[in-house]
Amino acid sequence: MKQIISRHKVSARYSLRITHYFFMLIASVVFIAGCGSNNPTADLVMKNGNIITVDEKLPSAEAVAVKEGKILFVGNNNDIEKYIDENTEVLDLKGATVIPGFFESHAHFLGTGKALLNLDLSDAANWDEIIAKVAVASEQALPGEWIIGRGWHQEKWTDPPTPNFMGYPYNDQLSKATPYNPVMLIHASGHALIANKKAMDAAGVTGDTKSPKGGNIVRDSSGVILGVFEENAEDLIQNAYRSYLDKMPEAQRVKLLNKEVKAATDNALQYGITSFYDAGENFRTIDFLKNLADSGKLKIRLNVMVLDEIPAMRKNLAKYKLIGYGDNHLTVRGIKQYMDGALGSRGAWMLQDYSDSPGWRGLNVTPLSDIRKVAELAIKNGYQLCTHAIGDRANRETLNIYERAFKKHPEVDGKSLRWRIEHAQHLSNKDKPRFAKLGVIAAMQGIHATSDAPFVIERLGEKRAREGAYVWRDLLDLGTVIANGTDSPVEKLDPIACYYASVTRMTKSGKPFFPKQKMTRMEALKSYTINGAYAAFQDTLLGSITKGKLADFTVLSQNILTVPDWKLPKTQILYTIIGGKVLYKRQGLE
Repeated sequence: MKQIISRHKVSARYSLRITHYFFMLIASVVFIAGCGSNNPTADLVMKNGNIITVDEKLPSAEAVAVKEGKILFVGNNNDIEKYIDENTEVLDLKGATVIPGFFESHAHFLGTGKALLNLDLSDAANWDEIIAKVAVASEQALPGEWIIGRGWHQEKWTDPPTPNFMGYPYNDQLSKATPYNPVMLIHASGHALIANKKAMDAAGVTGDTKSPKGGNIVRDSSGVILGVFEENAEDLIQNAYRSYLDKMPEAQRVKLLNKEVKAATDNALQYGITSFYDAGENFRTIDFLKNLADSGKLKIRLNVMVLDEIPAMRKNLAKYKLIGYGDNHLTVRGIKQYMDGALGSRGAWMLQDYSDSPGWRGLNVTPLSDIRKVAELAIKNGYQLCTHAIGDRANRETLNIYERAFKKHPEVDGKSLRWRIEHAQHLSNKDKPRFAKLGVIAAMQGIHATSDAPFVIERLGEKRAREGAYVWRDLLDLGTVIANGTDSPVEKLDPIACYYASVTRMTKSGKPFFPKQKMTRMEALKSYTINGAYAAFQDTLLGSITKGKLADFTVLSQNILTVPDWKLPKTQILYTIIGGKVLYKRQGLE
């Protein structure tokens, strides 16, 4: 009997031990599961990719995880798995290349939208083709409705118009084809336009109208007006068009603006652009963009330069300053000014005469005294000054104004202000070192060099062009920060074409344009990512694929750091991702 009782005691102790181990096991599982639930899981994971981070601490990776719009993890495929659960969206990149989202550092947001909605004249081979396009538009328009086109460039036509003056056509043929509609055709550069008689009548322009200061109503050697208006003279026609728009019912005006925003946004996303520095809007337009941000309808990250009259800036700059508004979708902290015009229309302000126009050195379109006043306003209100300067004289005068402002205000540091020169296309050797010395950013456009190449030497002569035209290498070697872009709608909003131009300097004819000035592949990528972010005071948020930064990515079909030059233009945008959300996906992808 004792033996039986003893066996029962042993059995009971064994049973208790098993039960104890069982509960310990359950507790361990619960503990591990609990720990797992505390481990952050990602909203989006991209893996099996070639990730170029533009972060020197971790230059490359295979995978990246995103949580609540920010980068959670950057690393290898094995480590990424712990961030995935059933709610995580997983993109298998299958070897595709991921870069920080393209940062368009100088373009015109609503201008791009307008150009996409209006007549595109950039592919017209000659003046006759333009007349034909406008005539068709006139047949479809209501009487009195304005017809707007953009993109023509007389230097790129296959043959000059007949008759012409300095390569420009007369507007007689245009006026005859469009008797019932005002027509305004804007030059590719935006620094000249052609108007028909109906538009000139609306503007009150006659043969006796004088050219305004900083502008030119083009007349031939006999004093006959061609219908071409350069630089500040454009305002004569533009103001008539604005008056037409102002008469629109407010609902109709807002509807048009919404169409322009959608067209520009769709275009940007298609090209992999996640951030866009808009080179000039007035306060009224900024109000409209702010309303879009409030309603969550601003899809890309937009920086806006203020472009308005000095009295309006004195009144409004302080209250319109916005940093990261609308979940980092709208920032207003820059001011746009124009020192001169464009090279194509001979409006760029040069130190010496144009080679193809002796006695002419271009135009200073904004009085220096006004830009000095704006510089003071910028410092007082904590704004970044962004001055358009293309000619070597324009760049010198801009640097002079900046330098005087910095000396006048020793409490601020030029490098910390991050003031910019927009374009910086033609420089004197004496002024090249001043950019880095003063901390001035060169907001240049790679595509301009190869697009303008056919007429640069004609305008400047070979020696001046070689020494000072689009001198990226010289500026980079001196320590200048270059931020890249397209100046759309002057050029197409295509970072790949701009990147290709930056690293090859190859023109459409197949000849390189002063190739010693080209960038390296990584320099060009930085100019379109981290440098763009730096030039907008956003390098702590954007510009590299770094843990904690905003999750903006562009996914490319091939590695733009390694493929042969000739393959670069074939690069496709597969995905555009902003804040961890896929806003563009190339058609045909699974």
